[in-house]
Amino acid sequence: MSNDPATSAENPWPVRTVARKIGDWVHRLGDVWVEGQVTQMNARPGTQTAFLTLRDPSADVSMSVTCPMWLVRELPTPLREGDRVVIHAKPSFFFGRGTLSLRADQIRAVGIGELLARIERLRKLLAAEGMFARERKRPIPFLPKGIGLITGRASAAERDVLANAQARWPHVLFKVLNTAVQGTQAVPQILRALSILDKDPDVDVIVIARGGGSVEDLLPFSDEALCRAVAAAGTPIVSAIGHEPDTPLLDHVADLRCSTPTDASKRIVPDVREETARVRQMRDRGRRALHGWVDRETRLLTQLRSRPSLADPLGPIERRLSDVEMHRERGRRAMLGLLAKDQAEVANARGKLAALGPAATMARGYAVVQFTDSEGNLHVLRSVSQIEDGAQLRVRVADGAVRAVAESVEPTTPAPEGDRP
Repeated sequence: MSNDPATSAENPWPVRTVARKIGDWVHRLGDVWVEGQVTQMNARPGTQTAFLTLRDPSADVSMSVTCPMWLVRELPTPLREGDRVVIHAKPSFFFGRGTLSLRADQIRAVGIGELLARIERLRKLLAAEGMFARERKRPIPFLPKGIGLITGRASAAERDVLANAQARWPHVLFKVLNTAVQGTQAVPQILRALSILDKDPDVDVIVIARGGGSVEDLLPFSDEALCRAVAAAGTPIVSAIGHEPDTPLLDHVADLRCSTPTDASKRIVPDVREETARVRQMRDRGRRALHGWVDRETRLLTQLRSRPSLADPLGPIERRLSDVEMHRERGRRAMLGLLAKDQAEVANARGKLAALGPAATMARGYAVVQFTDSEGNLHVLRSVSQIEDGAQLRVRVADGAVRAVAESVEPTTPAPEGDRP
């Protein structure tokens, strides 16, 4: 822990103290190996020091590098802007200007073999993370309402994509963002353009296109940051980089890989002539299918109409009507017969009842005598023991009734056996 007292608004450090403390910390860092891309180089003849700017290809970060002029001259191949290098340097903090730079004592160019080996290692890493998996590939819309195009300004790739796509579908809409497609600025610019187009609701698919080039020229399209941004995008991405043999890592991460920019224009929009012919063909097939269905149903209706039940639909009804009439007449006759029989039986029973009833007996001169009990109820007199002298009687004859009073009660003397008939 530093023994210096803490600073405050009343006790601030002077600039020299801050610069000294930063310089002490930087100098304690020691020598480091640094990899980057040369973006600027100032190595004028007659000077002893060369000035370089070393930039991180995957981020917008750069540092100044100084080295002896002889170190640049002794490189096997001349150092150019855009080259990948590895330097051995010591961080230096310039006390007077308050700036940080690297003082290099070794510079090594990164060869093609090393670049390809790094790309292969990155390929295996991304594949292990599932970024190349077919399951995560999103389908390209059949007819996108808007297409985003990221490519170089006034490049052949831009002309190929626009011309071929508009020839296939004249009403296609493009939103073109021109970026660097090689060099140190390519990756940051492509990332910004990708972010803009991915947020645009009118863009349904994004095409990243570039013509062919050397391995060094196509390095931005194998950048890890760009590959991860493409994988994380919400809009389907089409990769159209270089020629058929060129396969940067972007081809594997994108949702659709096209061999050339021209191939991309053929695969992102349909051909209006082909689609018109397909619509015409489908319309003809539909018309033939409809005519076939109508003919088939017409034949079926003809067959149905030729059947007896449909050829004479009232005939079976009329035949059934006669059967109904016949059965109804049979039922009526049977019912009349039953009624006549029952009526005869009723008349016979009525005659028997009339012959056995009291009315017929009374008509022959007999009468029915009734008496009134103590409660006023009438009872048929069946024995002289039921009444006493002076009992009120009701004598019913065939045509009416007579009220009478019993003057005396005389039991009947049984006739001798010889007198009985």
